[in-house]
Amino acid sequence: MSAPETLITYYGDDLTGSTDALEALSSRGVPTVLFTAIPDDEQLARFAACRAIGLAGTSRSESPAWMREHLTPALTWLRERHAGLCHYKTCSTFDSAPDTGSIGCALEIGGKVFGQACVPIVVGVPQMKRYTAFGHLFAAYRGDVYRIDRHPVMSRHPVTPMREADLRRHLADQTKLDIGLVDLASLAAEDIDQRVDDWQRCHQALLYDVIDEATQASVGHQLWRTRQAGGSYVVGSSGVEYALIPEWRSQGLIGPPPSFADPGSVERIAVVSGSCSETTARQIHWAKDHGFQTIAVDAARLADPATGKAARDEALQRGLAALKAGESVILHTALGPDAADPALNTEQARHGIGRRLGEILRELVIAEGLTRVVVAGGDTSSHAIEQLGIHALTTRLPLPETPGSPLCTAYSDDARFDGLEIAFKGGQIGSDGYFSTIRDGGAHRP
Repeated sequence: MSAPETLITYYGDDLTGSTDALEALSSRGVPTVLFTAIPDDEQLARFAACRAIGLAGTSRSESPAWMREHLTPALTWLRERHAGLCHYKTCSTFDSAPDTGSIGCALEIGGKVFGQACVPIVVGVPQMKRYTAFGHLFAAYRGDVYRIDRHPVMSRHPVTPMREADLRRHLADQTKLDIGLVDLASLAAEDIDQRVDDWQRCHQALLYDVIDEATQASVGHQLWRTRQAGGSYVVGSSGVEYALIPEWRSQGLIGPPPSFADPGSVERIAVVSGSCSETTARQIHWAKDHGFQTIAVDAARLADPATGKAARDEALQRGLAALKAGESVILHTALGPDAADPALNTEQARHGIGRRLGEILRELVIAEGLTRVVVAGGDTSSHAIEQLGIHALTTRLPLPETPGSPLCTAYSDDARFDGLEIAFKGGQIGSDGYFSTIRDGGAHRP
């Protein structure tokens, strides 16, 4: 029997964004595997039944030069999977800058790899309370919706603060590509197909508005209808996947959503966090008030090559003591953006912190035989996972109340990590009780 058709491939610009797409697809009836690097033939064959294939990257924290060197071969490998679409997965807050995580650079690279005259862009994700209206991005925070350049968190992001809500103006600082707009009024027009065809001939990229599930489904129809033979390239958030699901279902390409077995609770989990988000800070405070031991780790010492090993070992010993006492533990380098050290906003420092936190988590798993863990922070997750010897992830438990950071099953050639249950939490993702939810296997969802 031949392998099923691959519907979509994707490259995630960080690990938490990659698991966001993994969850969106797998929880809605598209068997999906996420690789942490280009797999060998044996690793790929293990997941032959999957209809979506992802690659987790680090481009969100990298330079355009790095992207041209590393993103090009990754997208080339994905193109060779012959899926209908290949998705460059960005964060739903679209935060990026000309010199760090340039989405404009990714637009240019993918357009060349796929030989594509016009690249679609989809950012709005109503499921995550992210909306695009007349080209402007809006996002929710604690029950209210803000224009992204006035968002209490994203306007103050320590690496890539969003100072412009008009996404075409935001991208104009990153690329010279001409970007058109399919706005809300056009999506409702009877001749929308003809309009999209005309705009694709006029522009090098085309941004689609999305504010609700109806406009989302309309956009999904356009993405699938206009794909080119051999596969097309699309840029944007997990709104791409959410838009395509109803289109695929209407065409009979996928079945109903699957059920996921209850993973149950575990006595202890370990969390490492390099996130500077206010959302993560609230979650750490909540966990401390509900039975977790929280341990502050000096980020500057951890990042410094001269002191990093000593800082790592000190934090590790404190983490081991908490676990041996029967407690779940969170080791964190910041509590919100005000605690972030601007001097650590460098590629070397960010990578160093993520790597050291990954080393701490690795040793905690080995020493205490942990079966479930969490990494918080997009950049942190991308670099920490390299220390765990994990080459693939699948969804263990979606969390529909707080989509974007599911509990995953890890695959590794190292038996100590093969089958590990692990969640990678983006800075802005999750309810206050997220860490308890993961410990309790989804049973506790405040």
